Amino acid sequence: MYSPIEPYDQGMLDVGDGNQMYWEVSGNPAGKPAVIVHGGPGGAASANWRRYHDPEAYRIVLFHQRGCGRSTPDAGLLETDLSANTTQHLVADMELLREHLRIEKWQLLGVSWGSTLSLAYAQQYRERVSELILFAVTAGRRKEIEWITRDVGRIFPQEWERFRDAVPAQDRDGNLAAAYAKLLADPRTREEAARAWCEWEDTHVSLDPKHRPSPLFEDPVLRMTFARLVTHYWANDCFLPDTGDLVKQAHLLEGVPGVLVHGKLDVSGPLETAWELHKNWPGSELVVVVDEGHGGTGMVARVIAATDRFR
Repeated sequence: MYSPIEPYDQGMLDVGDGNQMYWEVSGNPAGKPAVIVHGGPGGAASANWRRYHDPEAYRIVLFHQRGCGRSTPDAGLLETDLSANTTQHLVADMELLREHLRIEKWQLLGVSWGSTLSLAYAQQYRERVSELILFAVTAGRRKEIEWITRDVGRIFPQEWERFRDAVPAQDRDGNLAAAYAKLLADPRTREEAARAWCEWEDTHVSLDPKHRPSPLFEDPVLRMTFARLVTHYWANDCFLPDTGDLVKQAHLLEGVPGVLVHGKLDVSGPLETAWELHKNWPGSELVVVVDEGHGGTGMVARVIAATDRFR
């Protein structure tokens, strides 16, 4: 990774519905624009995200999606209304930020959920995207959500039963994300539900022998923000209509250079999504890292190789 740097500009952008979105810019003010689209939903972004691009070549934009990180209000607060927090809102926020920073075109670098959001943005605003670099690729499809909340339990049966049994018996055969979202909206059950949800999050990415539990989940405030946002999105199929399958519509990105980096050991988000996306996206490149899962140093190296190539 490139050496740590500090932003030279930052602020809060009023994106409507009572939301203020944190943004910052680092690197070269006259460089090629690139925007980091972090994971989650609700994961926010750390300072390390400034280190994926050559700071002498790129104007690096980082923002925190609605409700998380430095953006306000915090989705983890019980009183925060999430009705205006959808994929469509986040896509509109990104476009508003591009206009605010007077950027003609920018490169999108998205990880995990950030790859889903990047795809949604790029398919709507294709003419504003110079390249897409996606890793730990997801696309927000119902079958992906069913896999991560239910089917992957075949690999981790004991941990999954504990995850399932944290919700009331009458909800265990239905939409588990929706069941958790209900518990997270109740002051009597929310803390225990957030802990149970995040324990499962740390379990289903752990086939990679180098995996370490996320420090994010050790903080009760961050844990709550993450759990409330991710269950909100997954309970609603990431607010993507059946007619808007981002993988099936990948042909819309023909002519936009794309690099997909995915770990073969990623049991959390199986390689299938990246493979199908690559097949449907003419001209895209798929890089499979055989010994890593949902992230890792080898994947980071290949992402940086892509940003270097496009600079």
